[in-house]
Amino acid sequence: MTARLHFADAGEAGDLAAFLARLIHYDKAAAVRLQAAGDTLAVFGRPPSFEVLAIRTARLAKPYEHGLDTMLDVTVSAGELLESVGESAESAATAGVADVPSAVTGPPWAGVLPPRGGWQPEPGLPPVDAVRGLVVAAVAEFKSRVEELPPERRIRVELDQVGREIWSRTIGDTGLPVRAAHAAQALGFLRGESLDLLSSGAWLRLRTDYGSIAVRRAGVGGLSVTPA
Repeated sequence: MTARLHFADAGEAGDLAAFLARLIHYDKAAAVRLQAAGDTLAVFGRPPSFEVLAIRTARLAKPYEHGLDTMLDVTVSAGELLESVGESAESAATAGVADVPSAVTGPPWAGVLPPRGGWQPEPGLPPVDAVRGLVVAAVAEFKSRVEELPPERRIRVELDQVGREIWSRTIGDTGLPVRAAHAAQALGFLRGESLDLLSSGAWLRLRTDYGSIAVRRAGVGGLSVTPA
């Protein structure tokens, strides 16, 4: 039987649909891993341009139907999920209800997720306006440096090298790469005034009211993962 999600309201479904659409903008064949327990659905995706893990949660009125009693954990097509969730957000007949698509073979990242608990605050993150400013400045620098390249050098390997140099810089003394904030901005997370930096084991997590971006910390040994 098809698993079915009951969102707390149509707004939750609409916000999740917007997130999925942004993921698909960067990867039309994107997959997402879904984990749900209790009244919370967590959706994990990896936009390839940013090399980070994006996390969006949604509130559920009740978790599942059709025999999924305690937990949902499955990797599905982001496009198929968007179609189902989009219908849920738009249709009065199915408002707040979405079917979970059939499982797909997950990409490697889907088997190595951040831990569910143990997150602690990390100091040193600038105010949210300053973080947004860093992203704007980094995008402008990338465009300027690409424009300075002679036409024959505007090839993928050169552009990737410029991008790695800029996006791998850290924000303040936090160890968080600028690419994490860039991803948060691109995915619609870097809004409002709420912005926190957390850590758990080898992971850093940039958290806002609209979603989170998780990255592995450079130089931190050991593997801290959520089991597949």
